[in-house]
Amino acid sequence: MGGLVPAIVQDDSTARVLMLGYMNREAYEKTLATGLVTFFSRSRQALWTKGETSGNLLHLQSIAVDCDGDALLVKATPDGPVCHTGTDTCWGETNSGNPLMFLTDLQDFIETRHREMPEGSYTTSLFRDGLNRMAQKVGEEALETVIEATNGTPERLIYECSDMFYHLIVLLTSKGLRIEDVARELQVRHSPQWKKH
Repeated sequence: MGGLVPAIVQDDSTARVLMLGYMNREAYEKTLATGLVTFFSRSRQALWTKGETSGNLLHLQSIAVDCDGDALLVKATPDGPVCHTGTDTCWGETNSGNPLMFLTDLQDFIETRHREMPEGSYTTSLFRDGLNRMAQKVGEEALETVIEATNGTPERLIYECSDMFYHLIVLLTSKGLRIEDVARELQVRHSPQWKKH
């Protein structure tokens, strides 16, 4: 393709495919050097940094080459709508992710806390207090969730569920487990062949 390769742009946090552009070596190198996604415009025969006119820049997170070495997957964080028509994506889709994906990000953050143990962090204090305290906190938050479910408001129920999930993820992290392990177990149980053991 005359030195051009397709570059598929995906939102790093929502995993939504945003657009397709083309890069040559110079566009690729400029993208790496500046951290702003840059393409080669086939119509103008020149480099262009996405968003240089609109202000809707694409901030590079990573670039991966496909198995055949003839396409790029560019993960980026957009400043706004990506398409020149004003839509979030070039397919007219809304760029919103599934909020459940945040649980993975949250556990990544908690694992970093567990590794680094920064002073003044509530999460650090939980790890320092030990397994029994972490398990106790999950129980306390579960009880508060039950109370809000039976006598509270929907807003307070969500608040207490959030506390319970957070403390559960801290507990899982302390045991070397992930929230995805729980999700996998639920997937298995969803199968008609699953038998309780």
